[in-house]
Amino acid sequence: MTMTRPLFADESTPSREIYLQLRGLIVSGMLAANERLPTVRQTAADLGVAPGTVAKAYKLLEQEGLVVSRTAAGTRVAESAAVLPQGVLKRVRELTDEALRAGSGLDDVVSVLRAQWSAQTEQPPTD
Repeated sequence: MTMTRPLFADESTPSREIYLQLRGLIVSGMLAANERLPTVRQTAADLGVAPGTVAKAYKLLEQEGLVVSRTAAGTRVAESAAVLPQGVLKRVRELTDEALRAGSGLDDVVSVLRAQWSAQTEQPPTD
């Protein structure tokens, strides 16, 4: 997906900072498809900014096709913005939690995942 960078008179506006933070969470997969964003009012209260500032950031995300806003359903991450399916992201989060609890290192976990991936994708199909 081609992303266009919004133009701001001041590159460090609060709405731009909110937009960039949320955009990063979405495109990295940390916010999965169909996940609901907090309401504009809640986000504004949490960040100590005016609701209009948050609304502008949400509108920019919507213009990029990263979120979909509906009156009754709120603002959700768009299906098309998903890096991975929601089920895969859920399992990655669970794996991360378990690895951290066990004291496993990131490099070890990634190495095992790569080895598992290779083993499964290089096997001839079974009938």
